[in-house]
Amino acid sequence: MNALVFEGPRQMALMPRPDPIPEAGETLIDVLGTGICGSDLHGYTGSTGRRFAGQIMGHETVGRVRRHGPNTDGPSPGTLVTFNPLISCRRCEHCRIGATNACEKHRVIGVDPALDGSFADSIVVPVGNVVSLSDSIPPLHGTLVEPLAVGYNALDRATATPDDRVLIVGGGPIGQACALATRRLGIGRVLVSEIVEDRRTLLGKLGFETTPPDLLTDRIDEVLGGPATKVIDAVGIDASLEDAFDHSTRRSVIVLVGMGARRLSLPAYSISVGERTLVGSYCYTEDNFRSTADWVSAGQDALDVLIDTTVPLAEGAEAFRSLAEGTSFSNKIVLTSEQAA
Repeated sequence: MNALVFEGPRQMALMPRPDPIPEAGETLIDVLGTGICGSDLHGYTGSTGRRFAGQIMGHETVGRVRRHGPNTDGPSPGTLVTFNPLISCRRCEHCRIGATNACEKHRVIGVDPALDGSFADSIVVPVGNVVSLSDSIPPLHGTLVEPLAVGYNALDRATATPDDRVLIVGGGPIGQACALATRRLGIGRVLVSEIVEDRRTLLGKLGFETTPPDLLTDRIDEVLGGPATKVIDAVGIDASLEDAFDHSTRRSVIVLVGMGARRLSLPAYSISVGERTLVGSYCYTEDNFRSTADWVSAGQDALDVLIDTTVPLAEGAEAFRSLAEGTSFSNKIVLTSEQAA
């Protein structure tokens, strides 16, 4: 098979790799497409130090089952599927209550260098992580299940309800996923703060109210009718967190899902005096991933707006280079295999 291999910071190449063979408890999937995640891009540039030479990245994936390993039952060959890239131990105290993303021993396909990702023609994953999708949807919508699950998990961590006033700080792919999660939850008062005009335009096409950050004070009153009761920070830098605190009410919940900086400055008095709650959100629970896959499988026309560029896997190195250099302004690039043609 062919695979897009990370060779070092800002270096990727299409290379032949042995076809993966599923063992007992595993499923072989022929990849149709894989989205480029922000974490893949940061790994490519070397800014995180979490990717290693020889590694195959990729985890936002859709494909079709080719076969299973010996004595393994799963979706029938040809079934359209995605997979949950987070592998947990399934035995610890967190896994036992369904918080698989909090498992101390968890590993992520395409991130852990020992687990080949899906920027390749095919991939082997644990059968328990395979999630079937409806054949009635556009197949590439399956690449959005993973980032959409990240957004839904953030709203779940916020314990958001239809009565809430929700501010989302950051309108990139994860902010977009958070916005769509509010729709799933029936939340009507939502405002997305985003500095990039093209992203605000895209969110407008999805039916969401937006604002540039410098107009946030006026727009939050206009759209939400007052400070937010729940805030999702989908950026994760000092400036975005400052906006979250400045434009939330007392006893609000602020969820940090963006990872723009390793360390942040916190306004301690705003937390203690305002009795605000700051919550972290990482990936997704298994239930939130599967429920998101079900939501996508039900057919969501709005998802057509999110994927604006498809690129053959053979041209993936150039796609990464253009994103890293800022010459590509795509919202979401999906690398497609020959099977998708």
